[in-house]
Amino acid sequence: MNPVAESIKEQIKGVRTAFEEALASASQTEALEEARVRFTGKKGELTSLLRSLGKLSSEERPAVGQELNALRDEMEQKLEARKVQLRDAENERLEAEERIDVTLPPRGRPAGAFHPVFQTLHELVNIMQGLGYSVALGPEKEEEHYNFDCLNMPSWHPARDMQDTFYFPGEGQGGRSLLRTHTSPVQVRSMLKYGAPLRIVCPGKTYRRDNDPTHSPMFHQMEGLMIDKDVSFSVLKGTISEMTSAFFGRPLKNRFRASYFPFTEPSMELDIECVECSGRNPHCRVCKGTGWLEVGGMGMVHPAVIRAGGIDPDVYNGFAFGFGLDRMAMLKYGISDLRLFFDGNVSYFLSGRDA
Repeated sequence: MNPVAESIKEQIKGVRTAFEEALASASQTEALEEARVRFTGKKGELTSLLRSLGKLSSEERPAVGQELNALRDEMEQKLEARKVQLRDAENERLEAEERIDVTLPPRGRPAGAFHPVFQTLHELVNIMQGLGYSVALGPEKEEEHYNFDCLNMPSWHPARDMQDTFYFPGEGQGGRSLLRTHTSPVQVRSMLKYGAPLRIVCPGKTYRRDNDPTHSPMFHQMEGLMIDKDVSFSVLKGTISEMTSAFFGRPLKNRFRASYFPFTEPSMELDIECVECSGRNPHCRVCKGTGWLEVGGMGMVHPAVIRAGGIDPDVYNGFAFGFGLDRMAMLKYGISDLRLFFDGNVSYFLSGRDA
C-alpha cells in the first residue's frame, strides 16, 4: 500500500474516533446537528476524504471507497438513532415541566372565551407580527373604487362576476357602496396612507351571497401584503411555509398551483399537507384521500394595483396572500360544517360532535 493510501486509512480512523466522541458528547439536538455538518456535510471531514480518492491508484480506490461509504452509512444511522433518543428525552422533559396535576380542585368554567374563528385570527396575527408585519384595518362598508377598481377590476372586468356582492342603494363617493367582498381594499388604503416599504396583514369580516356547508354570507379573511424593492416569490413561499407550520404546530409540506386573480401576476393557490393524515389515509374524512388541503391564494402584486396605491411599480414590487380564517379554524379544530360557527350550537363544541 502506497503512502497516500496509508495516510487516508489513518485519517479514516481519526475521523471515526472524532465522530464517536462528538456523538457521545451531543446532549442536545443542536449539538447533534453541528456534528452532522462537521462530519457528513458538504464540506465535512468525511466528504473531504471521499474527494481524496482520486489520489489513489485504480487498484486501491475501490477498497478504500467502499470503506468510506460504509463509514458514511454507519455515521448516518448513528446520527438518526441519537436524534431519536435526544428528541424523546426532550419531549419527556417538556411533558414533565408542563404536566398538570389532575388532583387539584377544579377552577370552574371561565366567564367567557374567544370564538374559535377569533382564536384562529389572534393566533395567525401573532405569528405574522413575529415576522415583522403590522395589523391594518378598514371599513366593512366599502366603495366600488377600493373594492374593485383599485384592484385591477374596472366596471367591464369579467372578474367582477366571480363576486356575488351585497350593494347598498344610492351612490358613494367612489361609485356604489357595498359590503366588502374581501379585505384587499385595506391593502390599497394602506398603500395610499403609508406608502412603501410596507408589510401588513388585514384581518376582518367579508361578505358575499353564498350559504352552504363550506360557505357563509359573512366570513372572515386575513390577507397579507409586502411592498418593497426586489421582493421575490421565494420570500412569499418562505413566509407562507413559516406561517402554516407555526399555526398547525408542525412543519407541513406545501404545494403551489398556478391560478388566476386580477390583482396578482403570477398568481398561485396553496395546498398544504393534510393536517389529519399527512396523505397516509386513502379514506381520510378531511382530504378525501388526496393528501392535500386547499387553504388560500397568493401571488406577486399586479403593477396596476401598486400604481393605484400611489406607489411607483417601476421602483417597488411585492406580494399578497389571503386565507379564509373560517377555513383555517375548521381544519385546526376538526369542524365539518362552516355554519356551526354561527348558529349558536354551543353543545357541538363542548361535545366534539353534532348535538
